[in-house]
Amino acid sequence: NMNERKCVGEAYSLLGEYGDLLYGPEQFSDPEERLSGSEREEDEDDVEAALKKEVGQIRASTQQKLRRFQSVESGANNVVFIRTRGIEPENLVHHILKDMHTTKKKKTRVILRMLPISGTCKAFMEDMKKYAETFFEPWFKAPNKGTFQIVYKARNNSHMSREEVIKELAGIVGSLNPENKVDLNNPQYTIVVEIIKSVCCLSVVRDYILFRKYNLQEVVKSNKEDIKQNPSSLTEEQNSKEVKPETEEEKSSKEVNQETK
Repeated sequence: NMNERKCVGEAYSLLGEYGDLLYGPEQFSDPEERLSGSEREEDEDDVEAALKKEVGQIRASTQQKLRRFQSVESGANNVVFIRTRGIEPENLVHHILKDMHTTKKKKTRVILRMLPISGTCKAFMEDMKKYAETFFEPWFKAPNKGTFQIVYKARNNSHMSREEVIKELAGIVGSLNPENKVDLNNPQYTIVVEIIKSVCCLSVVRDYILFRKYNLQEVVKSNKEDIKQNPSSLTEEQNSKEVKPETEEEKSSKEVNQETK
């Protein structure tokens, strides 16, 4: 909610903490150490040598800047995009949510949801279909199979149709293995489609329902808090009974009683 700078800081802290646990501490290098001794002692008057040295330093500093986690401008308000390097986003984010769900320890204040993104393509139907055919294979291509649902969100984009995207992507999953079935209540996999301007971000995640739609604020709440937030199924049943419409038989019997009276 308009706290993007704090959100980036929290993301670096959270991803760094769990990234170090899963992949070991991040290795940094000094650009100066990349330059050989002979390059350091090049005559500054030699223009060609000076240029080579400058290019070498730029390349070295660029390599150093390729951090494990790097914030990138997303092009949409309230959306922070963190580029990852050398890790698997789905595994890392699933590990974070699993730990928070187990310990119920709140670790963020301004980040609401954290969605891993494993692939991107242009946000046009033909590009998405072509990309998804290969992207979905690890989860859904025979002999692999599973129940799934598709969740769709578009920001700063008006040319895509939600119904068309879901229909086409579901068709691709079905074509990879006819045994893949839609399950909106408790799917094994959730296909996340996030469209931001002209970019389509895709991922396939597990435990989407269990981890409260990957909401970092909700996943740490206890069962008692969940009941406060959402009425229990028993209460819902009682409510439904109170407003339950009469059957034809009940109506006719009431009418008969009225006439008898």
